[in-house]
Amino acid sequence: MNRRNLKNVLVVSIGFLSLFTAYGGLQSLQSSLNAEEGMGVASLSVIYASIIISSMFLPPLMIKNLGCKWTIVVSMACYVSYSFGNLYPGWYTLIPTSAILGLGGSPLWSAKCTYLTISGNLQASIDGKKGSDVINSYFGIFFFIFQSSAVWGNLMSSLIFGQDSNKTSISEEMLQYCGANVCDVTLSNTTTPKPEQKLVHILVGCYIGVGILAMIIVAVFLDNIDQEQTRQFRGNREPFCQTFLSTFSLLKDRRLLMLIPLTMYSGFEQSFLSGEYTKNYVTCALGIHYVGYAMICFGATNSVCSFAFGKLAEYTGRAPLFFLAALINLSCILALLFWKPDPGQRPLFFVFPALWGMADAIWQTQTNALYGVLFPRAKEAAFANYRMWESLGFVIAFAYSTFICLETKLYILLSVLLLTAVTYPVVEYAENKNPTPPIEEGIYSNKKEAKEGGSTFIIAELSL
Repeated sequence: MNRRNLKNVLVVSIGFLSLFTAYGGLQSLQSSLNAEEGMGVASLSVIYASIIISSMFLPPLMIKNLGCKWTIVVSMACYVSYSFGNLYPGWYTLIPTSAILGLGGSPLWSAKCTYLTISGNLQASIDGKKGSDVINSYFGIFFFIFQSSAVWGNLMSSLIFGQDSNKTSISEEMLQYCGANVCDVTLSNTTTPKPEQKLVHILVGCYIGVGILAMIIVAVFLDNIDQEQTRQFRGNREPFCQTFLSTFSLLKDRRLLMLIPLTMYSGFEQSFLSGEYTKNYVTCALGIHYVGYAMICFGATNSVCSFAFGKLAEYTGRAPLFFLAALINLSCILALLFWKPDPGQRPLFFVFPALWGMADAIWQTQTNALYGVLFPRAKEAAFANYRMWESLGFVIAFAYSTFICLETKLYILLSVLLLTAVTYPVVEYAENKNPTPPIEEGIYSNKKEAKEGGSTFIIAELSL
């Protein structure tokens, strides 16, 4: 059995684990750590607005010119720049580095998804299995490792901020403005006591270090499996307009249009947990030093469930898992609408992110795999669309974050979930009725040729 593909999946996964240990930790803290004038949330809005722009043209250009491996490395450098911006946070440091991160965001995720899809098809052709089953398994492995970044990044922040001497107790007067029961935008946007600046610098310095480590891991250990395709593309370039429009031309496919609510919901639900739950429930009622522990619960269940659901999908299919995720999120949203946060109910603050992590594991693994299965002949454009629509969900959620009541935000989240429950089954019905034929990407040995959409790609021979 060829172990090279599994090794590459592990290298990509560990690289992303290291990178998002830094970025995930910073994202969870933005609404609390940089709350002045909504600066932290504004920086997150800029990130995802920039991702939308980059999704329109950068992924196909970068992947076809640099290949998946070097696209990942260059994009990781954009993420590290955001950590530098958080050393001395201000409008003139956070916003530019947020824009840089966003430009690298879509190529990073599109290249990762493309790489895993190619690897899955390669391994399926070797083992004589369905490509969709191996791709599901690979995405499950990836998200099992990747989602644990929420554990390590938030553990770092909680341990470091736990040394803070500026901790203050939450008064009863402050508690009345926690949760969704009270709507006073002015009071809900007030700042809470911040940790010592020295501790913030130590934390950000650690995040910069693990981000640079991620770049080194991928640059040194990841195989360049699409090197021949990249070389052929550079030797026979497509017109810029054709590459630029490839992301939008895929919107002619009705299945992609029906997937937009599902994809946007992924952005809405992630932004709610990292931007709203951490601030209006955890920080408000327990303090900022508990944010990390709450997000650890999210990351731990997300990691374990990503692996479990990736395997389970081979036996149950996607639809039952999506139904389970929708049911979990629906229950949590309804509970959060009526729950009044109370420090005396401390376990509940960690139960909600744990359940949210279980649902998010399904949204992430199955939606990514679904795009790879439905659009095997336009992988770069498909995953660029995925990032673009997911990022639009992030942007909308972060944009209204400081202007409307938490209760209203929960109802918006509920509405998008219900819309997803209507549109996704249409895609699944169409796929069951007319299954998308998989493509043979070729195998590692003997330099066999794989034909995709009329173009011939040569897969370079790699030893076991």
